[in-house]
Amino acid sequence: MANNHQKNIATFIHLSTFSRFIIPLGNYIGPIALWMINKDKSDFIDAHGKQAINFQISILLYTIIIGTLTIPFFIFKLFNGIDFIDFHGFHDFHIDIGEPSPLLYISGGLGFLAVIAFILELVLIVIASLKARDGEFYEYPLTINFLK
Repeated sequence: MANNHQKNIATFIHLSTFSRFIIPLGNYIGPIALWMINKDKSDFIDAHGKQAINFQISILLYTIIIGTLTIPFFIFKLFNGIDFIDFHGFHDFHIDIGEPSPLLYISGGLGFLAVIAFILELVLIVIASLKARDGEFYEYPLTINFLK
């Protein structure tokens, strides 16, 4: 059974991932620092620290995959329509957007998926923090266990 101090540390490990909004790479630095300092104090802190770090690394991996899939669609669309601006002086300026490409729909869908995943990530971090506060173990869904 975890005491209040251990519950608080585990909660702060999860909440420290929000430091990325203030410090670059804070979502990795915060949990790793708190976990490394406190992992030997209890199995409860160790388990929560590993889960938080594994989740952040998994999110990074999923973001790289979605980005790798999305960026080529934007590049193909950009180079495909490179001549959409006809500029013949200020009196005859014309922009022809034309019909949206299926590539635009695919990349837009992947971008929408990324936004939904970001919101889901924030919700899961809050849930994990609440579980840690209550002294319960929590496993993030779709997490690859890099640290075991």
